[in-house]
Amino acid sequence: MADMGAFREAVTAWAAGGPGGPARELAARLSVRAAVLLEGPSDEAAVGALAAGRGRDLAAEGVCVLPMGGAMNVGRFAGLLGPAGLGLRLTGLCDERERPYYARGWERAGAAQHGFFVCAADLEDELIRALGVTRVAELVRAEGDLRALKTFLSQPAQRGRTAQQQLRRFLGTKKGRKIHYGRVLVEALDPARTPAPLDGLLTSL
Repeated sequence: MADMGAFREAVTAWAAGGPGGPARELAARLSVRAAVLLEGPSDEAAVGALAAGRGRDLAAEGVCVLPMGGAMNVGRFAGLLGPAGLGLRLTGLCDERERPYYARGWERAGAAQHGFFVCAADLEDELIRALGVTRVAELVRAEGDLRALKTFLSQPAQRGRTAQQQLRRFLGTKKGRKIHYGRVLVEALDPARTPAPLDGLLTSL
């Protein structure tokens, strides 16, 4: 039976130059109504964790959460999925430095410019600020990464950086770590302190 994962794969293949027929067929069969365009899998993990924490099943709601493999791909995906393509409602999450890519992609796709949400630096920075450095360090310890963190902090390059900057850099030092902590940090959030871009994204859906 077709599922949202199959639709994501079909869209990704379409964006890479493949045929659009499979994506169109699955969009109709699954009643897909919206697409959340994200830079990568760590953002996907965070969005998925927040939705689950609020008792929502986005796939069942007809929402496709789609990591694009980089913000520079947003124009292609927005064109295929937005008003000029499959006609889905578009939303997304990006870093401040990626805002121009999203703005151009949304404009070319004929989508509303207010339809995506922007993190001040990146999502990890937003989550660390929301939780606080002490709580994030506790979570790193609970996940068994304290030794790795101490080794990282002993590096000369980390001197002069704030604790928040150090933790943010640490999350990106090992493949898969940002994805893992995207979920862990969101699950540890006090609902009242959910970063505004992440909260706004889910609320908009």
